Amino acid sequence: MFRNTYDSDNTVFSPQGRLHQVEYALEAVKQGSAAVGLRSKTHSILLALKRSTGELASYQQKMFRIDDHVGIAIAGLTSDARVLSNFMRQQAMSSKMAFNRPIPVNRLVSAIADKAQVNTQEYGRRPYGVGFLVIGQDQSGPHLYEFSPSGNSYEYYAMSIGARSQSAKTYLEKHYESFADCSLEDLIQHGLHALRETLQQDKDLNVNNTSIGIVGAPSTHEKTTGVSFRILEGETIQPFLDTMVPKDAPAPAAAPAASTDEDVQMAE
Repeated sequence: MFRNTYDSDNTVFSPQGRLHQVEYALEAVKQGSAAVGLRSKTHSILLALKRSTGELASYQQKMFRIDDHVGIAIAGLTSDARVLSNFMRQQAMSSKMAFNRPIPVNRLVSAIADKAQVNTQEYGRRPYGVGFLVIGQDQSGPHLYEFSPSGNSYEYYAMSIGARSQSAKTYLEKHYESFADCSLEDLIQHGLHALRETLQQDKDLNVNNTSIGIVGAPSTHEKTTGVSFRILEGETIQPFLDTMVPKDAPAPAAAPAASTDEDVQMAE
């Protein structure tokens, strides 16, 4: 009823207490192709579905390396993602020069959340139309965060963003208790199964439309020996795709996990 009156600027609240321009930015994230993040006690991983605009076009870049210990997957406007990823790189470089140590992951996520919040409050600006899944590893272990254009950020055991991400969330909620003790290969297999849930019926994951980002010790299928963030694309991900359980076959049951008082935190 009031939307057309109160959605012309992001500084004006509607009578229901909503900022419609911020909600539109959140919708832009939902239009982007899906990205999935998971973490265990030893690794954090990202998996993203790449889109192509046509037969003659290459696939879009869905992951960006920020520092040796941090990487992101995006959903939404790629141009906005480039601006924010460059800001994150500057923050990481400044921390390394000033303190001679890698920036803690939570501090980096808080920095971009603060930057995004300014655009929801000041006149003449628009919110960023992109959401991030941020993985990293620091002294407190592996981490997975979600960043949204509203300026909110949350830490998760597993999360998905983008188009049809609710199907992936349903899979993750069903299996997340087993993720903590998973090996890297099993964690990637769970991530691929969750990402597959976001596909249309006639589509399937392949080496061209899938990206995998990893922080932690390498798997047996990797040639690298380092633990820094790396992006796997092309033929290097084929061994992981070969381990997937066919969709019509029963998925492996989740291993029973020790009881815990913590729940998966869901975005409002």
